[in-house]
Amino acid sequence: MINELHESSKNRMGLAVEHARNELATLRTGRANPRMVDHIKVDYYGTPTLLKTLATISVPEPRLLVIEPFDKSQIGEVEKAINIADVGMVPNSDGNVIRLKVPELTEERRKDMVKLAHDIAEEGRVAIRNIRRDANNELKTLGEKEHLSEDNIHRALENFQEITDAHIKELDELLTAKEGEILND
Repeated sequence: MINELHESSKNRMGLAVEHARNELATLRTGRANPRMVDHIKVDYYGTPTLLKTLATISVPEPRLLVIEPFDKSQIGEVEKAINIADVGMVPNSDGNVIRLKVPELTEERRKDMVKLAHDIAEEGRVAIRNIRRDANNELKTLGEKEHLSEDNIHRALENFQEITDAHIKELDELLTAKEGEILND
């Protein structure tokens, strides 16, 4: 039972780290990255659909994103969705593809982006700690029901802490890498 609780908590913490990784990937760093527009939803014949499923997104140059919709008749809807998403880039269309030029980041904007990256990482840390807290509470309840020894409960709590520390360390490494990317590109 304790092992199942550990695995469940470990998986949930992994998902929290993955969510933070995805959020950090959407931050603009001055370099073109297809993930910058992954989250944009396009009104595709009345259905909100992710842009990445409707188009090929490529990076032919370090500061240029090219979006080529599979259905050329939807290019206007894609442009509209990009404008609504306010990604800080103006779509330029020739009727077949949309080009997004990634503007140079100012020093002030870089600092804002770093601050936002820290906020995203902190949200991830809080989520991981909440998972640990819930697991600890569940473990204590389980210990009372199953009459587990205090040593077993203590070992399990230490194990939860180790899992938590490992996931928070992974988050911190992601943050450090993103910070370097933002400040040095």
